[in-house]
Amino acid sequence: MQIDKDRVVSFHYRLRDAEGTPLGGTDDHEPVTYLHGYGNLVPGLEAGLPGKQAGEAAAITVLPELGYGPRRDLAAQRVPIKRLLGSKRPRAGDVVAIQADDGTRQATVLKVGKFNVDIDPNHPLAGRTLHFEVTVLDVRDATAEELAHGHAHGPGGHQH
Repeated sequence: MQIDKDRVVSFHYRLRDAEGTPLGGTDDHEPVTYLHGYGNLVPGLEAGLPGKQAGEAAAITVLPELGYGPRRDLAAQRVPIKRLLGSKRPRAGDVVAIQADDGTRQATVLKVGKFNVDIDPNHPLAGRTLHFEVTVLDVRDATAEELAHGHAHGPGGHQH
């Protein structure tokens, strides 16, 4: 079965930037599991996967416009520490998740105060060309419940 809309896909990946610097992956973690065609992945990565089958590997290059967007010159923002997700006290340079009005976003900590942090609101990968090395593990038809919810359920997917 090949990757197409309304299919649940599991894959491992390695991510590098344009210079070949490793940026992450799933080597020692659970694979990524998602419902294809519902915007649950970086757009450029999802666009490079249709037609692939379980056991197949692919190299997919994602330009900033189809990744995390261009890097914008934005002023630092001051955010209350209580808006950060997670229990660890942040340090300058940390990438943190922030509960924003429009959902969860990632940002880089610039400065930490007693009650607030100053952040760079750009996603840490904004403005970067990304190179994904993907190995497809499994492709299956989505269940009616997954289609109704717009995301995968079960191992590696969203749990209710």
